[in-house]
Parts: sequence; C-alpha cells; structure tokens
Amino acid sequence: MEKIGVAVIGATGYVGQRFLTLLDKHPFFEVKTLVASERSQGKTYGEAMQGRWKLDSPMPAQYSDMRIKSSRDVKDFCKDIDMAFCAVDMKKEDIIFLEEAIAREEVVVVSNNSANRLTDDVPIVIPEINHGHFAVLEAQKKRLGTKKGFIVAKPNCSVQSFVPALFPLLDYGLDSIMVSTYQAVSGAGKTLEEWPEMLGNVIPNISGEEEKTENEPLKILGSVADGKIVNLSGTKISSQCARVAVQEGHLANVWVKFRQKPSRDEILKRWAECVPLPQELKLPLAPQPFLHYFEEIDRPQSRLDAGQEKGMGITLGRLQEDGIFDFSFTCLSANTIRGAAGGAILTAELLYKLGYINQDE
Repeated sequence: MEKIGVAVIGATGYVGQRFLTLLDKHPFFEVKTLVASERSQGKTYGEAMQGRWKLDSPMPAQYSDMRIKSSRDVKDFCKDIDMAFCAVDMKKEDIIFLEEAIAREEVVVVSNNSANRLTDDVPIVIPEINHGHFAVLEAQKKRLGTKKGFIVAKPNCSVQSFVPALFPLLDYGLDSIMVSTYQAVSGAGKTLEEWPEMLGNVIPNISGEEEKTENEPLKILGSVADGKIVNLSGTKISSQCARVAVQEGHLANVWVKFRQKPSRDEILKRWAECVPLPQELKLPLAPQPFLHYFEEIDRPQSRLDAGQEKGMGITLGRLQEDGIFDFSFTCLSANTIRGAAGGAILTAELLYKLGYINQDE
C-alpha cells in the first residue's frame, strides 16, 4: 500500500517531536516534509535540533538529513503531500490564515492548535466520541472553496483526560460539572530540567486553560445541524487549572451532577463496555481498551499510568459518591501523546479509514 504523504508543521517544537516519533514507521502515513519557522529554514532537521531534542526516546534517524521548509511558503511545502499535522506557536489570526491556506491547497489539516477549535464548521475531534462531526466538513469545504482540503482540530490536551469518561454517561443527563486539572510542564513545551522554578512548586493558573476546559467539551459533546456544530445545551462546566511539577500526564479531578443519577455500578459498567469505532477498527494508535479503571484508591498516578497503552490510554479511578455533586472521580492522560500528537494521528487514522483523505490520482 502506498502511504499518505504528510507534513509536520512545527516540527522542531515539543509536540512536533512527538509527531515525528509516533509517525516513524506508521502503516498509513509517511513524513515527506518538515516545516518550521524561518529561523530553521534550509537547515537539516539534525542541524536545527542540536541541543533541542526534548524526548527520552532518540530522534528517528530518517529525519536527520531532511531539509526544513518555512511555514510562510505554503505552496512549496504543500507539494507532494495530502495531509499536514499543524502544531505551531503563532498568533491566533496567523494560525487561522495558515491552516485555511493549507486547506485551500487541497491538503487535509489536522490541527493541534486552538485557533480554529471554536469555528462552528471545524470539528474538535476525540475519535472515540464524535467522529459524527465529520458530517460538517462538506459545509466547511464549501466555505473554503475546496474539493479535498479541510481542517479538523483536536481538543485541548487536558480536555482529553476527562471528556472520554463523561461520554458513556451522556444519556443520564450531564447537569453540572466541576473540573480541577493538574497539568504537566510538557504541556507548556518544557522539561523539568529547563524549568527549575517549577521544582517543588505548583502554579495555580494557566493562561486560557479554564476557558478551553469549560467550552470545548460542550462542542465535542454537541451535534451537527445545518452545516454547523451546535454545543451541548443544559450542561454547566466550571474549572480551575494548575501547572504542577510533573513531566508528562494531565490529571483531572471531576465532580458531576446528573439529571438522572446512575448507580456507581452502572457507571463502572458503562466505562468497561465502551468500545468505540477506532477500537472496533483496530486503528494503529487506538488503545485497547479505551478506558481503564483502577480499583486502587491511589490510582491513576502520572508517573505510573500516563504511559498506559503507549500513552494513548485514558485511565480512571476514585469513583465515589459526593456530598454536593452526585459523583466524583479522577482521570489521567498523557498530554503530549493522547492529548496532542497521538490524538491528532488517531484522528487522521480514522479520517483515512472512513475515506476522507484521498491521494492524488
């Protein structure tokens, strides 16, 4: 099978590095183009990454001699590719311009960025939950004037730790939700070694995170109507987000009040029996199982459990009745894998399997 040619835009960043390691020897996709800022333009990837590789796993050798192209040269880097993974550090308006320009080159964009997430014809996708939102892509392509090119976004990294636990419980009616997230330093693109002021510390604010945590789940759990995605109605979410001295793994404590309260056993049964489409299709990055519940009272833990299912698993624990809400529980996911690059690649795998990504004749 001829593989789909892809570009990684933002290839020198932390998430870009994750993309490259996860795409190494991928059965569907082949990295043909590396894109970064003008600062790295023309350098080989090996030259550009001298002293900048942040992951524990080594840089795959095949990328070392690839020349980096500039994110400004859209027509140039879109040659010979059918899809682009985009993870850049730019202003919101510049990201929107960039992603729409790529789509207009008839390239599918799977975005790690937040800029387009609340655009009403751009799906925010967790593949196991809302692939039905792909139905809005025809309206988006009409807006952009494209035949094949479109934009799909993945959610904020911490959202992917707790929304999967809510999804199997939707029909009980989600009345109100409170979430407190404890987010790893890699979510800021850093390591503990280069951020020494984080050691022994907690920072009780992450700019913009609470807005994303409260708004994005309502779109993910919403529905498509008249070429737009309509947010889930009747559900209120409140959040606080803190940065903690952990390298990998965003943990969320969640409190939920239902309109029709289930029993604890019913919740556990729903989680255990949740086998969504990516798992049915046995997609390469789909974790088996999707949700893993720990009976131990002190799990999940970031150090022990963020790597579940090669970093793609969602781990849950501490389900208990609550004196104010109905239930509380704890969720964890690997933020740079499931929450970022891995989640985007799994979305691309599903797009490919469902026929939304087509190679040129």
